[in-house]
Amino acid sequence: MRTTEEDRQRHVVVLGSGPTGLTTAMLLAREGHRVTVLDRDSGSPGADAEQAWDQWKRPGVNQFRHPHVMLPGAFALLSRELPQAVTELRALGARTHNMLDGAYDLPAIGGRKPGDERFDTLAARRPVIEQGLAAAAAAAGVTVRRTTPVTGFLTDATPPTGIAHITGVLTAHGESIHADLVVDALGRNSPASKMLVDIGAPAPVLDRHETGFLAYSRYFRSADGSYPQQAAWPLEHHDSISLTTVPGDEGTWALALFVSAKDRAMRALSDPEVWQRVAALYPGMAHWASHGEPITGVLAMSGMESRHRSFVVDGKPVATGLLSIGDAWATTNPTFGMGITMGMAHAVLLRDVLAEVGFGDRDKLALRFAELTDATLLPAQQASAAWDLHRLAQIDLDIASIPYEVGVGYETDDANWNLRQALEVAKLRDPDVLRAFGDVGSALTSPEEALARPGVLDRIMELGGDPEPGPSRIELLAAMVAG
Repeated sequence: MRTTEEDRQRHVVVLGSGPTGLTTAMLLAREGHRVTVLDRDSGSPGADAEQAWDQWKRPGVNQFRHPHVMLPGAFALLSRELPQAVTELRALGARTHNMLDGAYDLPAIGGRKPGDERFDTLAARRPVIEQGLAAAAAAAGVTVRRTTPVTGFLTDATPPTGIAHITGVLTAHGESIHADLVVDALGRNSPASKMLVDIGAPAPVLDRHETGFLAYSRYFRSADGSYPQQAAWPLEHHDSISLTTVPGDEGTWALALFVSAKDRAMRALSDPEVWQRVAALYPGMAHWASHGEPITGVLAMSGMESRHRSFVVDGKPVATGLLSIGDAWATTNPTFGMGITMGMAHAVLLRDVLAEVGFGDRDKLALRFAELTDATLLPAQQASAAWDLHRLAQIDLDIASIPYEVGVGYETDDANWNLRQALEVAKLRDPDVLRAFGDVGSALTSPEEALARPGVLDRIMELGGDPEPGPSRIELLAAMVAG
């Protein structure tokens, strides 16, 4: 079904003005819809990047000042679909960088090759990303209303099917805002489930892991605007800890340490001196932690467990007139930086499903959106959740001082986990393996497509032996108490 002229006059209300919500709003505005974005937080992005960073408060977004990355998949999407957003981000100082820049000089990789521009992306802090997208949304004719918390849904009389139909939202100011479609982009802590129950609809089925990770992050800035040499790949996994380096805008970058939420010894990382000593242990991060001056203390983030909400239960939507996207639908481990990119991809999917189905068949719209979401995005979310469980089990053994080696300690017959461990080792030992890994890690292609390339799987099996040595848990704990 093609979009009709009647459909082009529809009003869509998007809840949440984060990257996912603003991307959705712009895509739908380009389709001719009237789009209103509602956000609970007050304030505005400000006039430039430093105002956005220094003055913009977003208490409704716990991770607002934590590291974020727009993967090359997201950059390609914006360049293709919303080039004005790219223009606005560049004007604010978002910096172009290539995800493989730190690996090209490795002898096994052999330098840059034609086509490697696909690994380009834009680096910017989360407030700056939102500022640029908000400017682009305003230019696209999107209405963004801040200081407008939503407290409930408006509904039609319950139809004979018994499925509630959402017709708009109620705000904390007592206002009723009617809409032909409500899009929930309120993130991992979205209240949509509660608001559905409040109108008598069933809650989405929640699949949630009870344990997860903690992140301890810190931002830095160089005096002259320079950046340290990139790591060969921005994410590393070691005994008890993972670490990532995240370039930003205006000579800034963020460094993050990820640990198990159950590993109480790691809580000491909230102390800046302990954090600095630990960062100095790892060559891939040490030069980043010493190159510039810290511009924040240690920022701690919890609540990073995997969650997935199913909005179709027993073949029926829990409600119609409401579609949840991005983290409001499902979350991934922030360690891998997929959140913004998956949210933007979900926004494109929503736009395309609306163009295919239209607004008229309420049930079909909800069912088709869920079907394609599960087919295209759910596999990545489930893979992330499965990785989390294995990694947390591995760290549990680190805590118990059980060696992680063949025949001892943590073993599994999960072929995907075992392949991922081999790939982590092999990626810097072969140029084709690196690019296959980079394509998946950059959200440019699926694991199945990357592994189907001639010779890639064989090279992973050949080269994915013992990992490069790194600090042990004993050394990590010793560094934490060295002061």
